[in-house]
Amino acid sequence: MHTLRVLSLRLMPLLLAAVVLICSLVPTADAYRHRRRHNPEAGKGKAAKRIGIGAAIGAGAGGLIGGRKGAVIGAGAGAGGGALYHVHKKRSWGRHHPRR
Repeated sequence: MHTLRVLSLRLMPLLLAAVVLICSLVPTADAYRHRRRHNPEAGKGKAAKRIGIGAAIGAGAGGLIGGRKGAVIGAGAGAGGGALYHVHKKRSWGRHHPRR
């Protein structure tokens, strides 16, 4: 009987610590309400794709019109256009999906 009492006195702090740890890991109800919204139009991958496609189209058009020098100028202009298009898409998604 005495050993059972000593064992229970030794296990009580361990059990209490485990309960406190488990309770601290459970998220509160506020954590579920405040979710961050994700903009699918924003991202480095999409930006690189849009800028790269703009540069390729600009280089192709500039190459047809003005040769090698025209291709370089067209690639720069196309990359700028692709960057502007990416910024437009990011901002327009935000306007069409307002915060609640």
